[in-house]
Amino acid sequence: MPNVNRGDRPLSPHLQIYQYQITWVLSILHRATGCALVVAAALIVWWFFAAASGPEAFATADAFLSGPIGGFVLLGSLFALCYHFLNGVRHLFWDAGYGFSMASVTATGWAVVVGSLAMTFFLWLAAQM
Repeated sequence: MPNVNRGDRPLSPHLQIYQYQITWVLSILHRATGCALVVAAALIVWWFFAAASGPEAFATADAFLSGPIGGFVLLGSLFALCYHFLNGVRHLFWDAGYGFSMASVTATGWAVVVGSLAMTFFLWLAAQM
């Protein structure tokens, strides 16, 4: 390859060049919460199999899910469920042709984040009662 003077330009675009936008952050978070929901579903299946296997297996699964690590995983799973649901509703509106202005995209993006945090808090609070 010939010796080309590229100056101080990077070879390819990367995150230091792109400006932060809520749309790509929420898109990444939507995919991550989808993966987290798969892990949560596997934990639920494990819990059901442990319940069907006998008292010892159920005690092990229940001790894990009732402990601090299990509580953190369940809280994260609840947030993933709330976020994925609300962002899915947002995408349904987009599929119907509504909310494509930049102001609307930004406002609904922040509404999804705040709404999912609020839903997570209130559902967790209701589960503790």
